[in-house]
Amino acid sequence: MDMSEAEREAYIAKIAQAAEETFWGYLGCQVESLTPKQAIISLEATTHHMNLIGMVHGGVLSSLLDNAMGVLIASLLPGAKTVTTNLNVHYVAPMYAGKLIVTADLLHQSRKMLTVYGSITDSEGQLGSIGTGTFRIISGD
Repeated sequence: MDMSEAEREAYIAKIAQAAEETFWGYLGCQVESLTPKQAIISLEATTHHMNLIGMVHGGVLSSLLDNAMGVLIASLLPGAKTVTTNLNVHYVAPMYAGKLIVTADLLHQSRKMLTVYGSITDSEGQLGSIGTGTFRIISGD
């Protein structure tokens, strides 16, 4: 779906508002940018995102990847319902409190499946995690 810049901004605001009451909002995710091939979200990692040894919890990192990938797919397929069928996460380096930036890029799309690549860096550009996700379209609008 091709959108004008104004339509894209309105769609981003609509997604962000709808997600605020979900797990997305609980984590504290923010949409930074959204294009037809890429989504960038961020999270200000604080104490409640940490594990017992002071690093961002792996579950938070995998959730961030899944959320960024899901936002990208939602922008590509407005009105469609999709589910994650596979999520592979590689924890490359520890991540700590501060701004985390998650980028999701579309790798492949077929009639019923999409494959997305994601990465998480800190505010200084240090890579912390990478992942791939496969998503199935379960219904369309």
